[in-house]
Amino acid sequence: MKKLRIILADDHALVRAGIRALIENIPNVEVAGEAANGREALELMEKTAPDVALLDLEMPELNGMEVTELAAKKFPNVKVLILSVHQTPNFVMSALRAGARGYIVKDAATSELAAAIHAMAHNESYLSPAVSGRVIACSLDRAGQPKAGEELTERQRQVLRLLVGGQTMKEIAFALGVSIKTVEAHRAQLMDRLKIHNIPGLVRYAMRTGLTPSEPRTDQKPLSRRLFDEQSQ
Repeated sequence: MKKLRIILADDHALVRAGIRALIENIPNVEVAGEAANGREALELMEKTAPDVALLDLEMPELNGMEVTELAAKKFPNVKVLILSVHQTPNFVMSALRAGARGYIVKDAATSELAAAIHAMAHNESYLSPAVSGRVIACSLDRAGQPKAGEELTERQRQVLRLLVGGQTMKEIAFALGVSIKTVEAHRAQLMDRLKIHNIPGLVRYAMRTGLTPSEPRTDQKPLSRRLFDEQSQ
């Protein structure tokens, strides 16, 4: 039987090591490569043509949401599985709209990783039980309402995420490979579309719609720590 090939993308080496150890214990699954940021993840997809890409949401250069959006267009055969500390429906729904096939929270039981990967292998979707109920309820509440952020183009959403993340115009231009004037034009256009003309207002909009990560919960025990604890026993 052909093995399911997976790439891992997380900016914490300990998290990658722990997840890799778990994956290597799953039958007919192998790790095709690791990435420490979003750009490396996309490069790995091109080089290794994996079946599944396991992505953290918060990574440097390109975050998990941006990588998911780009992968959906450039590598449609790659199934994206998000691994994140965030459990609010906005984050999960934004990831699914971006093209993710699954979403696991980092404080989930380690057995969920195998369950999610098996779902990917059978061309199915997977949501951690911790978020699935809330996502369904939120979807029902929002039935018939416009999707969060749909009034913005993909590039405007990228600029917004970087802008509210504290990046300067120069840093955004470098990250996106465009001129500063182009970034300023995108900023002006998104502000005009949203009728929001200050950074605090943009931050509130981005947080409300799930277009940028909020501060992680401090009461959660990260998967990286739990994996370290398990391996140390």
